Amino acid sequence: MNDSFVRRFIFEGLDIRGAVVRLGESWQQMQAGREYQPTVVQLLGETAAITALIGGQLKQAGRLTLQLRGNGPIQLLVMDCDEQLRMRGMARSNPVVLSAPVPELLGADQGGQLMMSLDTPDARRPYQSYVPMVGDSVAAIFEHYLEQSEQQPSRLFVAAGPQAAACLFLQKMPAAASRDEDAWPRISHLASTVKPEELFELTPENLLGRLFHEDMAQHGIRIYEPRPVVYHCPEDRAKVADMIRGLGRADADTILAEHGEILIRDDICNRDYSFGPEEVAALFAESEGKALH
Repeated sequence: MNDSFVRRFIFEGLDIRGAVVRLGESWQQMQAGREYQPTVVQLLGETAAITALIGGQLKQAGRLTLQLRGNGPIQLLVMDCDEQLRMRGMARSNPVVLSAPVPELLGADQGGQLMMSLDTPDARRPYQSYVPMVGDSVAAIFEHYLEQSEQQPSRLFVAAGPQAAACLFLQKMPAAASRDEDAWPRISHLASTVKPEELFELTPENLLGRLFHEDMAQHGIRIYEPRPVVYHCPEDRAKVADMIRGLGRADADTILAEHGEILIRDDICNRDYSFGPEEVAALFAESEGKALH
């Protein structure tokens, strides 16, 4: 089984649903060559696990982007995921990031915001929403966002390090209180005992059995098949070529005269694109030839 997955479950007799997310190789690939500091790794990994969880709810083709942006030592955490759970992401921070409370690190009290963007093929423009960062952790920030957007109480238990990022998600559904009024506080409390190493190492079946053994036996649980998550950041030279054409020939020639090449940086994929004079000339010759026809 892919070591990066989203696996959903539901307590059938309690109307409480959830998911286990674990990112292994896909998370390691996302960090390759970045040299992030430990605090940045932790917060970006937690954001990655939660993005995979939310991306797994996409019902149609689309691209989900989540950003935590502020004026703290960590200025940006961004994650991008499509309906096939193909992910990419990055962080932008100061050269040195010392340990501090998460709101301070992210600049939550300096106008920091959580932005969600959803781009679908049939939409004229992406749907975007902005909410303040409310909470003392990445998990709490997204719990607040989910409760505002879905109108259902939610809990997130998240852990991340250099090798893996993982989360356990719970959500109270509308009929939960009528089935067992104590179920939501009980299940939430049991989930709060989860340890990071359990999130990283136990299979979803063993993890849920460790946490909720009695409720699983009494009320039943359905655990769905895992959905694989992959890191996906393919080279797209044609898209960059279109950007250069968009500059216009005069501006492109000016850049070439000053620098000898046009260098385009793709931050989210950690890749540089270089176009020399001959290649740039060929791009504009091709587009001018098409215009003539």
